[in-house]
Amino acid sequence: MRVYVPLTLQGLAEAYKTGELGAGPFVAYAVTPALREWYLSDDIEELEYAALNRAALASLRLLAMDPGVARRRVVVAVDVADGVAVADPDRGLDPVALGEVRVGGAVPLGKAAAVHVDSEEAEKDVTAAAAALGAADQGDDDAQFTVDGAEDHELLWYATQEIANLVGLSD
Repeated sequence: MRVYVPLTLQGLAEAYKTGELGAGPFVAYAVTPALREWYLSDDIEELEYAALNRAALASLRLLAMDPGVARRRVVVAVDVADGVAVADPDRGLDPVALGEVRVGGAVPLGKAAAVHVDSEEAEKDVTAAAAALGAADQGDDDAQFTVDGAEDHELLWYATQEIANLVGLSD
């Protein structure tokens, strides 16, 4: 099963140093039954893209909680065995939890398929979106427009071999 783990660049650097994602249990995003129902598509690529975007929003929430980290959303796509990531059926249709799964324990970074990161050009919009997130959650339409501005930026795809360069730990 492919899951999408929301991080920050600092979190990615820590995962690179330790060789694993999360100490467990941790939240990730995947194609869940609720996400399928919400998205109304049978196309697995479209559904995985929706799960990736849910993880990108979760990454934005991590940025909002830590003003000291680089303002770029980060999502790691990782393959885990079936049953390692479990959706909570009680939260399945909660709009905030669509696609959310709980991963029971640490996952080796070596199982990562790719890393998705905002470009430097997105930093201004991501910074504004992180600052506006709380107001958007309270129903402020202008703040939601600002948050949506960050979502207009596509995350760039990186091979796992590029992680060291992304986090500034290359030799």
